[in-house]
Amino acid sequence: MQVHRWIKDGKLKCYRYPGGRYKISKANFREFLVSNDIPVIEEFFAAGTDIKLRILIGEDDLDFAKILHQNLQENYPDFEVEAVNDGYEVLMKLGEFRPDLLILDIKMPKINGLEVCQRMKSNDYYGSIKILAITGNAKTYPRELVLESGADEYLIKPFTSDDLFCQVDKIVAKMAGI
Repeated sequence: MQVHRWIKDGKLKCYRYPGGRYKISKANFREFLVSNDIPVIEEFFAAGTDIKLRILIGEDDLDFAKILHQNLQENYPDFEVEAVNDGYEVLMKLGEFRPDLLILDIKMPKINGLEVCQRMKSNDYYGSIKILAITGNAKTYPRELVLESGADEYLIKPFTSDDLFCQVDKIVAKMAGI
């Protein structure tokens, strides 16, 4: 497919979702069309057809979940963000919401975050979703254990908004192949 070749050759800038899908921003697509003398259909660029990156938050502390949600929405207005409050809800929401990134508290009721990570990474359908694990108990849940369970990145509570954004940016850059 020609578009895939343009992406592979670096001619068309895009993000790559964990499931292998590509996201091409309208701005990058328009720039590509213009620079390659391809006709631009203005109606396409006027319509709201962008696919948004999706982040699911799994956090049992409702106040903290609300803060995470708010911070992510403010810093990443183009991302779609949802939150659930226990490990069971995380697993149920995965199929419905199909996030690209899961921000997962490790110590949660019903099913803890380590088990959620293990279940996700053992399932082809969910295995490509990136996981940013967060914990307030680094002694019980050390970095090595959490990453071995399937998390891609790790943050210890309390952390700053900048720490969170740095990790999210790092994961998104990896997904985009940057």
